[in-house]
Amino acid sequence: MPHERFQFTGVGGHQLAAALDTPDGPVKAYALFAHCFTCGKDVLAAKRIAVALAAKGIATLRFDFTGLGSSEGDFANSTFSSNVADLVRAADHLRETRQAPAILIGHSLGGAAILAAAGQIPEAKAVVTVAAPSDPAHITHLFKDKVEGIRAQGEVEVSLAGRPFRIKRELLDDVAEQNLTAQVTKLHKALLVMHSPTDDTVGIDNATHIFVAAKHPKSFVSLAGADHLLSGKQDAAYVADVIGAWVERYVDLAAPKPTANTSNTPRNVVVQETRNSKFQQIVTTGPHRMLADEPAAAGGEDTGPGPYDFLLTALGACTSMTMRMYADRKSLPVERITVTLQHNKIYAKDCEECETREGMLDQIDRVIKIEGALDADQRKRLMEIADKCPVHKTLTSEVRIVTKAAE
Repeated sequence: MPHERFQFTGVGGHQLAAALDTPDGPVKAYALFAHCFTCGKDVLAAKRIAVALAAKGIATLRFDFTGLGSSEGDFANSTFSSNVADLVRAADHLRETRQAPAILIGHSLGGAAILAAAGQIPEAKAVVTVAAPSDPAHITHLFKDKVEGIRAQGEVEVSLAGRPFRIKRELLDDVAEQNLTAQVTKLHKALLVMHSPTDDTVGIDNATHIFVAAKHPKSFVSLAGADHLLSGKQDAAYVADVIGAWVERYVDLAAPKPTANTSNTPRNVVVQETRNSKFQQIVTTGPHRMLADEPAAAGGEDTGPGPYDFLLTALGACTSMTMRMYADRKSLPVERITVTLQHNKIYAKDCEECETREGMLDQIDRVIKIEGALDADQRKRLMEIADKCPVHKTLTSEVRIVTKAAE
């Protein structure tokens, strides 16, 4: 699935690292994913769920909270409230650049944050929590032997999942002030609560509390056998499958019909790095999206056509279309046209008809196969028409390329 990496500005002014997993085809809906406490956007559960949802047509944005992963800032200065604010900023970014998220998904503490942020994202129609605590203060159980020290000293280093993190008194005060139950009660959005009955990090009673507090429509799905972090690949896949089926009742996932371009105004072609590999690009024009890359021999991963492949595609498609238009206008019995092209570099001295006499030249070999009961004169005329294709004329005439920096 296409994978785009970028940054957006968080509530504290820091640049937050984000990843957007998108479908190969049209985007049916956008989702926003919040990861677990001290995790990151690239934790296995988040990546697996996002990729699986993309396969179902749902583009999913996940990002590193302040001071985690590749995001800027100091984790010690973040709080539950700042995480909620950053989720709202992420939704704002989607709204401004693509489309506001209709689906909100949160894992562990990210689930609590999603519940708190949902009211500030009006376009969201469906909310999903996975192994979420019903009270953000639950996280203090992860370092309960350090709580007194944090309150007394203001800041203490704790070990979480084998990694050191500095926790400040402000975080304790912030989670203590949260009233998540009240926010769940007035959610007014479809809610899906997913939890494992054997979760030994966030007990199943948290799911019960969230579910009871919520108004209908609401659903509960047991993740029997799964651990808190959804370490099993099949567990993350199951979560994505259930979400994909459940949201259809609340979010219109019908594939959007491409809008015909009836204007004579040329469409923009936007090419942007995905940062998923060295050369991979996402190419967008109108409703169409495709990947571009270099072959493995050139240092790429061959996940899409290369730049010259696209050039030959333009010439080949234009050639075939121009010949088809002529054949139909003249009522010629042409059944099918096939254009095969290849690009090479040749020595100028080997081209007798070329004006350039030194160095290397670009040569495009074009082989055209015309199927149908045509006589020799008709075939000759069609071959002459091939050279009248607009792209052919562009490539063989003076071309001016104007380049400027984006504002």
